[in-house]
Amino acid sequence: MAGLMTGRPVLVYDGDCGFCTSSVRFLERHVPVQATVVAFQFADLDALGTTAERAQHEVLWIDRTGRVSGGAEAIGRMLTAADGLWRVPGVVMRVPPVSWIAHGVYRLVANNRQRMPGGTAACMLPADRRPGAQG
Repeated sequence: MAGLMTGRPVLVYDGDCGFCTSSVRFLERHVPVQATVVAFQFADLDALGTTAERAQHEVLWIDRTGRVSGGAEAIGRMLTAADGLWRVPGVVMRVPPVSWIAHGVYRLVANNRQRMPGGTAACMLPADRRPGAQG
């Protein structure tokens, strides 16, 4: 995997989900973090130390040491790794009780991503049942 071989962290997201893809594009444009960004459908998940089941469930952040974080914690760690003021919300959202609230909000959004702007009905389906899935 390019990110691990170059010592860069890796952000893994669901490339079939329009809402997820739009969210990642926003992060790429606005959050100054040096990371490899890849849809789980095109990632070597074994090399990253994770599974397709986990990647379907939540966004993943794999840091330079290979530690895998998911969901709100992944977003917090990504923001903490960014330059400038982005570090502040990253640190804050990883500290209780804010981390508990962030986790709840993340799960609410993730579980309803097909209803979010850019979301599609495919977001509700397991990856192997989505249009164009190979298997």
